[in-house]
Amino acid sequence: MSAVDSVRAASPPRGFGSTTRIERARRTELLFVGTAMIVTGIGVAVLIALIAGLAYDGWTRLTPEFFVNFPSRRAGQAGILSAWVGSLLVVLVCAAVSVPVGVAAGIYLEEYAGKNWFTALIEINVNNLAGVPSIVYGLLALGLFVYGFGLGQSVATAGLTLALLILPIVIVATRESVRAVPYAIREAAYGVGATKWQVTQHHVLPYASPGIATGVIIGLSRALGETAPLVMIGALSFIAFLPAAPIKGEFPFVSFQWLFDPFTVMPIQMFNWVSRPDPAFQANAAAAGLVLLVMTLALNGFAIWFRIRMRRKIKW
Repeated sequence: MSAVDSVRAASPPRGFGSTTRIERARRTELLFVGTAMIVTGIGVAVLIALIAGLAYDGWTRLTPEFFVNFPSRRAGQAGILSAWVGSLLVVLVCAAVSVPVGVAAGIYLEEYAGKNWFTALIEINVNNLAGVPSIVYGLLALGLFVYGFGLGQSVATAGLTLALLILPIVIVATRESVRAVPYAIREAAYGVGATKWQVTQHHVLPYASPGIATGVIIGLSRALGETAPLVMIGALSFIAFLPAAPIKGEFPFVSFQWLFDPFTVMPIQMFNWVSRPDPAFQANAAAAGLVLLVMTLALNGFAIWFRIRMRRKIKW
């Protein structure tokens, strides 16, 4: 037997090593999938247990009177009227400020801004601001809006504070959605003589709108449940009146006085009830938690529905 034949006889069959690596990779994949399923199941079980606990404690308080009554020192007569109205008004101001500014900033950074050290610095700061604790925004708003601009503890201050909080989220979501649009669409539009703005308005934005809307609504869902920054700016924990109506019966028929009125929101009302030792107030807090959870899930569900609808419309 020659030396070459001896080497061939001692070496494993062709493909043996690759087959072993494939089997090892498959076992690793199965182990990863199994671990992920177990962890996901634990998370879902904990979530179901928490929701079941809220429903068990607060289901009996979910009556029509609970939604139309003001907070009271008597747990049986207390409601969340001022809390859910205040939450909607604050989120309305937050959306009116953060959505146009965030979407415009994201489009500018992705489509118009040059690639230089200044835009790189802005990108780094935007990404870092997305991870800043919310209470830092409360301290910033306390010095800037409450004392600096003299807005006080008002709906406008709360809305601007939450707008600053979710602005990095909106900018990042807009940039990622715009970046995901194939560049061939832009080239085709440029080829028929479209301007930069026409390409962005008629081609890039329609394709990027599902992702932008999803990021915006997820940011608003976070703003709806925030408590720490609103506590820092002095939101009331007990309020038995509503802000002024935005529509009046006399000219000019529209009033902005509600922007400067005191307010409360759902999380702060819940915190007020939870801090009381009476079990009846604990039930009120659980019922308010269920309402807040439904409002948040409704926003996220709307985001999913809108994204699917827009994608089908684009494909059609």
